[in-house]
Amino acid sequence: MKVKIHTLFEYLLETTDAAPEAIVGFSLAQSPTLGDFIDDLDPNQSLDWNNRDFRGLPELRDHVLRQAGLGGVCTAKDVLITAGAAEANYLAIMQLLQPGDQIVIETPGWPQAEVLAKAIGAEVVKITRREEDGWQLPLGQVRDAVTNKTRMIFITNPNNPTGDLLSTNALAELVTIASAKGAWLLVDEVYAGLEWDSQRAPSVAGMYERGITTGSVSKALGLQGLRTGWMICPDAELIRDAVILRENSSEIMNIMGEVIAEIALRPGRYASALADARDAGQRNLAQMNAWVREQDGLSWVAPRAGLIGLGRLPERIDSDEFARFLLAEPYRTFLLPGSAYDQPNHIRLGVGGGTAVNLQEGLDRLEKALSDWPGR
Repeated sequence: MKVKIHTLFEYLLETTDAAPEAIVGFSLAQSPTLGDFIDDLDPNQSLDWNNRDFRGLPELRDHVLRQAGLGGVCTAKDVLITAGAAEANYLAIMQLLQPGDQIVIETPGWPQAEVLAKAIGAEVVKITRREEDGWQLPLGQVRDAVTNKTRMIFITNPNNPTGDLLSTNALAELVTIASAKGAWLLVDEVYAGLEWDSQRAPSVAGMYERGITTGSVSKALGLQGLRTGWMICPDAELIRDAVILRENSSEIMNIMGEVIAEIALRPGRYASALADARDAGQRNLAQMNAWVREQDGLSWVAPRAGLIGLGRLPERIDSDEFARFLLAEPYRTFLLPGSAYDQPNHIRLGVGGGTAVNLQEGLDRLEKALSDWPGR
């Protein structure tokens, strides 16, 4: 099995040393500092593993269930703490998919599932979200795509990168589609909690015996550097298989990630941090919406949830060429080209980072680069 590089990661690798002066497309909430947790940390904390459970600290797993709305529905035994949602997705996909299996994924969407499925030798079937439909997931196409060969359906909700949000009824329909063929339904929820025009959708682990919910503290809480996430699934065999695979990769959870994540997810603290992230995100989203309306030829479907969306570039501007143009002098501004999500006429716009990201500076530079683009 050889895992081939994806366009998204390839661009990040190529531009690591660019040292941009501004960023447009920040994808997570403003990050707290270690000092924000010092008073709650025990200086005598052992840096060995947690010595209590291979699946992660029990109290942390209880918090994970609570924030996902699964308290009383699932138990702590249904939760595995992982190195971010990415590892949770990896463990599920690698243990469930075999060569020749079929996986149904969305585009635009988080590319990890496609990369891993191709490495395994599985058949990838893409369901296309269309901008003219507000990036909604076409459930009819999902239903038509799922066959007896389908082993898994993989989606993100809220959608990464468009910010579309599936309703409770839509998720129930996906469960019906998956269960009719005995397929697993994995829903990556890294942006859950940051909904702008409706309530948080239910977690699929509480709706379906083969439902897998993954998430992390990275996006809504800005704790990306902890590399702490989770998998929730009521199927005990899958959780055990995931533990076995992790034992042969990252082995056991990093204790500081567990401990700080447990503090961050304590009910009062989590509610306060999430409220701050929502307030900052809504302010930046309003600023972004106003800016987009003023741009000639640039448009976007504003995200209904999460901190990123896709902006459509004016005609005849290629996203890869424009992203590199914007990163060079005199603009020195970073953003991800839409080609990372199979959308070469788009760019990723983000409203994360709170006040620290200085969104207006990045937008001013982006506006000038659009104006300076040759031929405009």
